[in-house]
Amino acid sequence: MQAGNQGSGLSARLAPIVYLSNNWISRIGVVLVTTAGILWLFLLPTFLQGHSPDPYIGILQFLALPGVFFLGLFMIPVGMWLRRKKGEPTGLPPLTWQSPDLRKLAAFVAGATVLNLIIGSQLTYRGVEYMESVQFCGQTCHTVMKPEFTAYQNSPHSRVACVQCHIGPGAGWFVKSKLSGSWQVISVNLNLYPRPIPTPLENLRPARETCEQCHWPEKFGGNRLRVITTYDDDGAEAKTVLLMHVGGGDGTLRGIHGAHVGQGIRLRYKYADRTRQNIPWVEYSFDGQTKEFTHKDAKPDDLAKMEVRDMDCLDCHTRPSHSFDMPHRAVDRAMSSGLIPVNLPKAKKYAMEVLRKDYATTADAESQIPAQFAAYYQKEHPDVYSARKADIDKAGKAVLAVFERNVFPEMRVKWGTYPNNIGHTDFTGCFRCHDEEHKTKDGAAITQDCNTCHSLLAMDEKAPKILEELGLTPPAPEPPKEASKPARKASVPRNPAGGDAALMQ
Repeated sequence: MQAGNQGSGLSARLAPIVYLSNNWISRIGVVLVTTAGILWLFLLPTFLQGHSPDPYIGILQFLALPGVFFLGLFMIPVGMWLRRKKGEPTGLPPLTWQSPDLRKLAAFVAGATVLNLIIGSQLTYRGVEYMESVQFCGQTCHTVMKPEFTAYQNSPHSRVACVQCHIGPGAGWFVKSKLSGSWQVISVNLNLYPRPIPTPLENLRPARETCEQCHWPEKFGGNRLRVITTYDDDGAEAKTVLLMHVGGGDGTLRGIHGAHVGQGIRLRYKYADRTRQNIPWVEYSFDGQTKEFTHKDAKPDDLAKMEVRDMDCLDCHTRPSHSFDMPHRAVDRAMSSGLIPVNLPKAKKYAMEVLRKDYATTADAESQIPAQFAAYYQKEHPDVYSARKADIDKAGKAVLAVFERNVFPEMRVKWGTYPNNIGHTDFTGCFRCHDEEHKTKDGAAITQDCNTCHSLLAMDEKAPKILEELGLTPPAPEPPKEASKPARKASVPRNPAGGDAALMQ
């Protein structure tokens, strides 16, 4: 009797499901789920690999297909609910466990549920994994992310996935990034995104939770040699040699890192602009003592309104994976690597003139830069052009590559659009604070002494002696010595008889 009641209750629950699902919305849902499941089966090898050779094919496989699958699953109960609102169907035939149709239906529902769970979980996992891939971040929104992706591919972090720095470990920032990414998707599709894309300073995860997963302040850096090679308009080479006092380690060798982010040090500052290039106030705390340095032009009322920020890696390493060169440095690097022949007359001069012109689109630059570079030689050095046309064509392509690596007209990225605060030559950088004009109340200033951060071993020298002493360049050839003259033989008087007197002795 109890079993019969259970069967009756189960029948009462299942009978509406059978008949309520018989509507066009639920049927479409079944078709979508079935179609997505079949496509998933055919694409299973690609899903197991977790990537696609083409970013747009990847969108279809890892984002569109899961969307179709889950839309179908959603439509099935929605159709049943809408039909249920029209009224409970009457005259349903009794359904009991003794009915073969009911047992077949139950088996089918159970099997389909297990299969849907397997397919759905796999689609979800691969979809999330694909959205965190470098391919999705850099190539899906091709025009929008082209500048950043190009710079990333030429950076020291080109083998580090985007999400490891932009999101980092943990579920909290994963959710924040997806919420932020939702608006980014909308802005791209509706053409609402800014040009150029601003550096994400406000919503970026703290560097101590990302950068310091690999680079930690206590890591020993010591002193490092840096050689900077430059060329003048005529191709004459000069080298500057710096011994950078990086510091780090146990604190005995403080250097740059030890002084800013070393153990027991807290450095805070206030900034007057979004890009943090104008820093009027600095607070330095170490060993129980705190000093405040204020710029001479700072006004107390303005300082009171400014936000206080704890200094971290990104305040100096502004573009750690997305840096862009200034034109003179990019050309120097191309000449140093042999892409632009150094002995080509006026190569740097003509390259700089071509690069500093405005081009409406990248296509315009591709068609004009090599031609304009060659035109200089045709006009100014026709003999060189006729004798070295292959070298001029090679150099023209290298100049175009310099442009395409750093300038993106469609996104309004020009030379110097993104400040890089490492150093102090192209942008203010270190001198935002180290300018001798940030002082305490008793007159102590933040130093601008060059030897604080580096020792200048050579400055714009053709052949620095220090590089020869370190074995980094071959020794200069010694001037040829003056050849010694052979000694003159004493004249030997001849024997009147015709014999040689010397031989006769």
